[in-house]
Amino acid sequence: MNGAAHAVRGIRANISQFSLQGAQVFFVGLIIGMERNVLPAMSHHFGVKTHAFLFLASFVMSFGFVKGALNFVAGGLSDKLGRKRVLLYGWLAAIPVPLLIELAPNWWWVIVANVFLGINQAFTWTMTVTSQIDLAANDQRGLAVGINEALGYIAVGTAGLATSYAALAYGARLTLLVFGLTTIACALLVLTRIEDTIGWVRAEHTQTRDEGQSAPPVPPWTTFKNVSFRDPTYRAICQGGVANKIADTLVWVLLPIYFKGRGLELADIGWITGLYAAVWGFAQLITGHLADRLGRKIPVVAGFVLLALALAAVAILHTFQEWLGAAVVMGVGMALLYPNLIAAMSDLAPPLERGRILGVYRYWRDTGYALGAILLGLVAQNTRHTAPAIWLTAALVAASGLWIALSVRETRGRSRS
Repeated sequence: MNGAAHAVRGIRANISQFSLQGAQVFFVGLIIGMERNVLPAMSHHFGVKTHAFLFLASFVMSFGFVKGALNFVAGGLSDKLGRKRVLLYGWLAAIPVPLLIELAPNWWWVIVANVFLGINQAFTWTMTVTSQIDLAANDQRGLAVGINEALGYIAVGTAGLATSYAALAYGARLTLLVFGLTTIACALLVLTRIEDTIGWVRAEHTQTRDEGQSAPPVPPWTTFKNVSFRDPTYRAICQGGVANKIADTLVWVLLPIYFKGRGLELADIGWITGLYAAVWGFAQLITGHLADRLGRKIPVVAGFVLLALALAAVAILHTFQEWLGAAVVMGVGMALLYPNLIAAMSDLAPPLERGRILGVYRYWRDTGYALGAILLGLVAQNTRHTAPAIWLTAALVAASGLWIALSVRETRGRSRS
């Protein structure tokens, strides 16, 4: 039976397709997670000099700018071409990533590899979360996003830890080549079983139109301006997305260097950053569903508070065990805020514009990687230390949470369709 022909919304009613999308996002998380510890900690093998923090961060800049821009493109493109075709394009773009890292004579090749990684992540992760929201009922959006982000970031943590150990035994290049190509092959195999969820979107639109809730579509640039600048709720949520990605950039680029400078081995660093991602992932299974009951604002603001406090603790604490504890708190904070920011956007987005509106949000959120790489790289470069970048990130996260606390009303139940 073709589920799209009936387009009954709800996770249980669409459990087969929902699960296949979950498998896809797990593979997406493996691809980005495989390099998060290995490349920064072993960047000297690619010719990056000590204290060249801005050059080191450039591989995240290329990733962030490309992923951010293509998130917006992917959202609108999927509304026209369908989710599955864009998902396929994303996996094809991933193939050069492990190949370029394997062949890289210098860090510039890694930067180019992360351009392709940005394309991959923009198209694939955007499509999996959008598709799972398409399949879920209105009162399951937080749960759907929570499951999506949980599986993705469990995979990020798993890949980071696994490749840390493998890189010590077999080398960074061979590890990332075999791990990356195997993951891509598995993802393409699963993709053959996936149905496009655009049928569910059209059915939802028909229902809301029949209920008198439909609004005329607006041009893409108008949507971009409305979401980015004109609407105070959308604007506040977008800046929250930027702030949390600046924090994740710190974890990706500078914390491995920070911990290495304090005597930790690559495997120990993998445990800290892997635990952060794994807690972030697993906890979203709870926090997304919690927000469907409690509302989005309280979990989001609480998440920013916890994340800011944990980042400050990283700079203050001194032992491996203490840093593991801080990583747990960071993961809980991310789990509270991350899925519920995107769920809040979904609450307000009309069905036929959901892909485009989520694309604008994800444009700003993931451009935070690039902005974070520039800002934090410059701070570390000028001070020749990573600790000031940690303190700056904690301050930015705290300010972002305050902005949302003061300017955003609860979005659950406030659909603008």
